[in-house]
Amino acid sequence: MQPLHARYPFLQSAREAVEAADVDLAAVIAEEPTVVERATERVERALTAGDVGDPHRRTRVELLSYPVARVLVSLVDEHVLTRKYARAEAATAHDRFRAELSTTTELKSVDSDGLALADLLAEFDLAATVRETDEGYSVGVGAYLRHAADQWGDEWRLVNRELTDGEVPLTEDELLSLLRGAVRSRVESGLPLRVPDGVADLLDDEVAAIRERLADLELTRDIDTVVPERFPPCMKHLLDQVQKGKHLEHHSRFAIASFLTSIGMTTDEIVDLFGVNPGFGEEMTRYQVDHIRGDTSPTEYSPPSCATMQSYGDCVNMDDRCETISHPMAYYEDALDEAEEDDLVDWREARTE
Repeated sequence: MQPLHARYPFLQSAREAVEAADVDLAAVIAEEPTVVERATERVERALTAGDVGDPHRRTRVELLSYPVARVLVSLVDEHVLTRKYARAEAATAHDRFRAELSTTTELKSVDSDGLALADLLAEFDLAATVRETDEGYSVGVGAYLRHAADQWGDEWRLVNRELTDGEVPLTEDELLSLLRGAVRSRVESGLPLRVPDGVADLLDDEVAAIRERLADLELTRDIDTVVPERFPPCMKHLLDQVQKGKHLEHHSRFAIASFLTSIGMTTDEIVDLFGVNPGFGEEMTRYQVDHIRGDTSPTEYSPPSCATMQSYGDCVNMDDRCETISHPMAYYEDALDEAEEDDLVDWREARTE
C-alpha cells in the first residue's frame, strides 16, 4: 500500500493493492476502530464541508477508510448522501491532483510516487481523446459530454462551446474539472453496495449517527415539479403500467408511489392518478401513500435506489443518464436541471388548462 493509493483510493491500482494484500474488510471493520472512525469522518465531512477531511497519517488507515466509507454510504442508502459523498471525494481528489500537477501538466507519466496528468487521463480512458494545443487542450466531444454532465453553469453546455472537428477546446482548469467529474462518476458507480448482514450489524452505531446528521441538515432538495417526460425510464414505465390498468407487485407500487410523493404530489393527486387502475382501491391506496409519506408512520420513505430497482426487476429501458446515477431521484433532478425553464410544464397545471 503506497501513499499514492491513500491519496487517490479510487484508482484501479489502489483497489489492486488492497486485493493483493488480501484484506478482509469485515475483519478490518470488526478489529480496526481507527479505520472505521476515519471512514465515518469521510462521510460526515462530505455532508458538512463538501470534502472528506484531512488524510490520516497512516497510509493503511487512510486507504482502507475509503471502502469502509462506501459501505457506510451503502447502508444509509439515501441518494442525497450518495451524491454528496461522491462529490466530496471528487472535490478532495481535485484539490490534491491540482496541487500535485501544478509542477508539471505535460502529457507524460512520471516514475515516482507522484501523479502525472497522463496517469489520470489513462485512468479514465481519456488518453486517446485529449491532446495538448497551443492554447491549452482539446477533448473529443463524446468524452466532453460524458464528463461535463456534472458541471454547473451555462458555459459548460455544448451549445455555448466552440466545436471544431469533433473536439472541444479546454483550459487547464477546465480539463481538471472534467477529471473531477470522472472521479465523481467512479466513486458513485456501484453504490449502494450489497452489504452482508454481519458487516452491517457491526456498523449500526455509525450508520445511526450518519442518518441523524443527514436528517439534521435537511439536504433533500425540495422538488415540487411533476413533468412525466423527465421521469427516469423506470418510473415512466411504472406510471404507464398504472394508467393502463396493469397489476403491479407490491415493490413496484411502493417504488412509484414513493417517487411521486418525493416530487411533491399530494395524496389526493396520487389517489386520483391511480384511480384509473382497478387494482388500486381508493382506501388502500390512500393508506399506503400516507404511510409512505410519513403521515401515518414514524418514517418518511424515500424511493428505492437503482440497485434495489434492479434487484426487483423494475429497472427497465435504461438510457445514457442511467449509467451515471445511482438513484431515480438523482436522475430526475439532473433531468430538471438540464431542461430549459420554459420546457418544464407541470403535469398538474396542464390538466387544469
